[in-house]
Amino acid sequence: MEIELQAMDHSPPRSAGLLTRVNARLARSGMCVAMVGLMAIVCVVFYQVFGRYVLNDSPTWAESLAIVLVLYVTLIGAAVGVRDAGHIGLESFLVMLPDVIRRKVEIVIYALVGVFGACMAYNGWVLGTSVASYYIPNLHVSEAVRYIPLVLSGVLIVLFAIEHVVAIIRGEEVAPSWN
Repeated sequence: MEIELQAMDHSPPRSAGLLTRVNARLARSGMCVAMVGLMAIVCVVFYQVFGRYVLNDSPTWAESLAIVLVLYVTLIGAAVGVRDAGHIGLESFLVMLPDVIRRKVEIVIYALVGVFGACMAYNGWVLGTSVASYYIPNLHVSEAVRYIPLVLSGVLIVLFAIEHVVAIIRGEEVAPSWN
């Protein structure tokens, strides 16, 4: 039945290589981490509001923790968005191009996205190591904790961009993580 549906469908075949399987697991894990982080943000902010207005004793650590959690949620979620092609794009422009040119433009786009991810990872590492000896007030953890999601997100973006380039070259399509 699935083969019949694929035969009727004119979209490119879905990529199923090792990189795709690894990246799909990484993307699913990243989204799970982002969802747990989002729930943690809600709980921390709720506790801060409850402490401030009900207990009249606001926890001093809550705002700092919420800000760090926002970094993890947004950066890891953005990396997964690159894999699932959920980022902003100019699809209307690409659709108008002939297939040969469109594929080349898509390869250039994902190559640039990969370079951007590598820059994120490298600079996040440099910045994180430069502030590792300092501590976040009220949390008593290293300032480097703020840069870990930048490095992780950059590495994920590089992996996901490579996967897209390989899929384009093979004439395949990267299946979204949640399918």
